[in-house]
Amino acid sequence: MPNSEYSQQGQLSIYYNMKRIFILSLLVTICTFINLISIAQSLKVHESQRYLVKTDGKAFMWIGDTAWELFHKLNREEATEYLENRAAKGFTIIQAVVLAENDGLRSPNPYGEVPLIDLDPIKPNEAYFEHVDFIVNKAEELGLFIGMLPTWGDKVFSKYPGKGPIVFNQDNAMAFGEYLGKRYKDKSIVWILGGDRNVANDEVLGIWQNMARGLKKGDNENHLITYHPRGNSSSSYFLHNEEWLDFNMYQSGHAKRFNKVYDYATHDMLLQPRKPFLDGEPAYEDIAVKFWDYEISEGDLDEKGLIKNREIFSEGFFTDYDVRIHAYWDFLAGACGYTYGNNAIWQMYKPNGNMAIPCLYDWHESLDRPGAADMEHVHKIFKIRPFEKLIPDQSIVYGYNANNENHIQAAIANDKSFMLIYLAKGQKVTVNMKKLNNSIEASWYNPRDGNSIKIGEYKNDGKQEFTPPGSGENNDWLLVLDDMKANNLKLE
Repeated sequence: MPNSEYSQQGQLSIYYNMKRIFILSLLVTICTFINLISIAQSLKVHESQRYLVKTDGKAFMWIGDTAWELFHKLNREEATEYLENRAAKGFTIIQAVVLAENDGLRSPNPYGEVPLIDLDPIKPNEAYFEHVDFIVNKAEELGLFIGMLPTWGDKVFSKYPGKGPIVFNQDNAMAFGEYLGKRYKDKSIVWILGGDRNVANDEVLGIWQNMARGLKKGDNENHLITYHPRGNSSSSYFLHNEEWLDFNMYQSGHAKRFNKVYDYATHDMLLQPRKPFLDGEPAYEDIAVKFWDYEISEGDLDEKGLIKNREIFSEGFFTDYDVRIHAYWDFLAGACGYTYGNNAIWQMYKPNGNMAIPCLYDWHESLDRPGAADMEHVHKIFKIRPFEKLIPDQSIVYGYNANNENHIQAAIANDKSFMLIYLAKGQKVTVNMKKLNNSIEASWYNPRDGNSIKIGEYKNDGKQEFTPPGSGENNDWLLVLDDMKANNLKLE
């Protein structure tokens, strides 16, 4: 009898332990499922038509990186390192291409896979897309969106052909769009059509229209769509009235320093119907100014295939300073986002690998370049002083405002709680203090390190001159003027 009783107690103990394990496993499964739901987000256009919001209703600050060759060139370990680096620096979206520019249809990814079977858009290679899936999922885990380009523009006819080959027509473009839409319908995705090309003719317009239709059909219209145009142009120039185009993207490009990006913003802001807009490809850090004007030979490169003689490029290279100027000019001119770029990162250049544009460093060395680090400070200031409140207002600046490197860009919050004034060369500025309703607290925000310096308190009356702590090249400053009765967060 004692043995029988012991056996029954043992069986009960096993039963309750198994039950406990089952309940714990069920809770873990439920929590994991809830966590996955909370991670995945989609974007929509805010009712004001000025910026984008996430599913939870919070404003989405588009701070992007051009990682065009991400799916094509990096293996999973490298992609994970890259994405973790960008998430830590305050980036919010990564722009990458499924059918990549650098011979992306014929040159395989690190696992020996090409995206299409027989170069046919209706025959996607599952093994290739499993790698894309991994990167999309990893980005989502880190809170990043993917700005996914279905294809680079050289796979469609244009006046500027690339390696291609041209594989799209109106029929297979819709099928390919539907395939992508279904595959990523529940992912944190924004669709970006175009791929560095403008619309060449009506046939090409039909291809992009059908690809957009396919994407919408496949993902049940769950994601926004924009278009990445050629340099020095905006999607608004030829697609603004397309119903599928949810917001505009311009490429201010790589032609000159102190590019007047605010002119693109002003143009797009005045259009009707109103749509949000952003700078999807400004000048890349470490790329030569007007790189297309130069030819180099093997003798100009070192043992890693990198540029060893910078003097060849007479106009020099874009730096972190240029990155900051364009970022602050864009945001204060009304853009809902800005995309950083680095010459080695976009092409994921590896030592002695294929190079589209000559590089100063490889992709790994470029992860922590100063311009990339500056994006963290951009994120910080436009979170504390919410970018979605900004209304461009050049009347804040008293007197003549140059339209060159000395240009001053200013904006005021829509509730008049603060004003921001960006001084690209640390120049003196005279401010119309009557723009805010109450006494004003003034501070300098340093775009190079994210630190602030309190200036003092002022009356909201007349005009006031402010002199930054430093001036000249690489001495840019952001003047922050707060209404002292507004409930603002501190910069510190």
